Amino acid sequence: MFVLELTYTAPLDAVDAVLPAHVAWLDEHYAHGVFLAFGRKDPRDGGIILAVADSRARIEEITAADPFVTAGVCSYRVTEFLATKTVPELARYRETAG
Repeated sequence: MFVLELTYTAPLDAVDAVLPAHVAWLDEHYAHGVFLAFGRKDPRDGGIILAVADSRARIEEITAADPFVTAGVCSYRVTEFLATKTVPELARYRETAG
């Protein structure tokens, strides 16, 4: 499982100009089961995405295609973790430390 932290690198008007394309990109990956949850940070200086994928390389491919990234208005910090305990709805994403 991955926590993707977006940090805006441009003024909010530049971010907002790309927001519709970014939301479409989010919705696409949500529909494919890659993104489990996402939203803005408070204060609004970026966002957080909870994601699942087979590898960090795949997550990096996905984030590189984010319209926010291609427009140069955000950067990503990717943190991988093993979800060893979850709510029942996320049970299929649990991992055991090995």
